[in-house]
Amino acid sequence: MSGERNLQILLSSAAPQHNPGRFVFCTVADVHPTLWQQAVATIREQEGVTLVLAQDVAEAHGLKYEYIAGWITLKVHSSLAAVGLTAAFSQALASQQISCNVVAGYYHDHIFVAEDDVTQAMEILQSLGNK
Repeated sequence: MSGERNLQILLSSAAPQHNPGRFVFCTVADVHPTLWQQAVATIREQEGVTLVLAQDVAEAHGLKYEYIAGWITLKVHSSLAAVGLTAAFSQALASQQISCNVVAGYYHDHIFVAEDDVTQAMEILQSLGNK
């Protein structure tokens, strides 16, 4: 399996990057093909399909949302089998009262935090390897 598995290397080379924009989580029963193409992430749940979309896309389609997030990507190529990375950064964020919603891609971990917390979250994530 490709990607880094060593937790200390992952933390010291996390290289968080803030992706510009405001992102929202929406749920729909049926997904219009345009939304599939514009979604940052999707997940099928028993209750419906959750879409992570740019806020302006959700609004253009009349979709409801409750949470406006900033999107941070850890640029380190983490292995899907790596142990402890999510726990380490979520605990570091939680210790400062920052909630996070995590989506793991094949190459990178993507962290959605409340838009107002992005600057502080970036500082925390950049310091992970220093502990």
